[in-house]
Amino acid sequence: MKLAIVGAGNMAKAIIKALLDGEITIAANITVSDINEEALAELSATFNVNTVANNLAVISSADTVILAIKPQNLDDISPEISDMFTPEQLVISILAGTPINRLANKLKHDKIIRAMPNTPAQIGQGMTVWTASNLVSPEQKQQAEEILSSMGHTLFVNDEKYLDMATAISGSGPAYFFLFMEYLVNSAIKLGFDTEAARDLVLQTALGSIQYALSSKISLAELRRQVTSPGGTTAEAIASFNNNNIEEIINEAVIAAYQKAIGMSTN
Repeated sequence: MKLAIVGAGNMAKAIIKALLDGEITIAANITVSDINEEALAELSATFNVNTVANNLAVISSADTVILAIKPQNLDDISPEISDMFTPEQLVISILAGTPINRLANKLKHDKIIRAMPNTPAQIGQGMTVWTASNLVSPEQKQQAEEILSSMGHTLFVNDEKYLDMATAISGSGPAYFFLFMEYLVNSAIKLGFDTEAARDLVLQTALGSIQYALSSKISLAELRRQVTSPGGTTAEAIASFNNNNIEEIINEAVIAAYQKAIGMSTN
């Protein structure tokens, strides 16, 4: 499998690491293009992959092309690379808010996978939701699944509308958890813990809670109830959350992210 990656940012780095760690392909079969020579040099030194500054050269040498650029840069590079794809090539796009029909029009190509990974993909613990255009073959779908699952869990959806939903949940979701942990660390410090101890308390509690939930078939609501003794300290905290409408706050935040994703997709 010969892969071209257009873009040399953090997600390109995550994809390369996952592919090599999972032995999906070898470094010699991966070529990355970018105008940022420093980023290319870092990828070459870290992973021993091929790097070029020419997008046309990288596309012509690959079976599968992964677009890992910023969405706003699509208009800049599409005039250069459109009409350069062969009918057999597969394009995998991880551009947020960029629907398949826009990609097809810009690239003048119709075998496209649209995927929404998230940042934990950088450690092989990602969640990627993806879909495919009608002309992607079953074999190409299998190849895309192999590539994307190397970064963690995947979910294939038949309707592209779920990509915008996933953007608001799993795509943006890590930031929600980081925010909650950040505030919990701040509260621990205010109580009197030093910063290192506060961070350790919060991160290990988060990690243990996630692993415990994953190992259990019990609902999240029931797991919460098991920790919440009537009249106890946890019950007091949960009551405070509920009195401040935490469920509505979370729901409004997710809807705001979803509406932004829809707006990006229709522009």
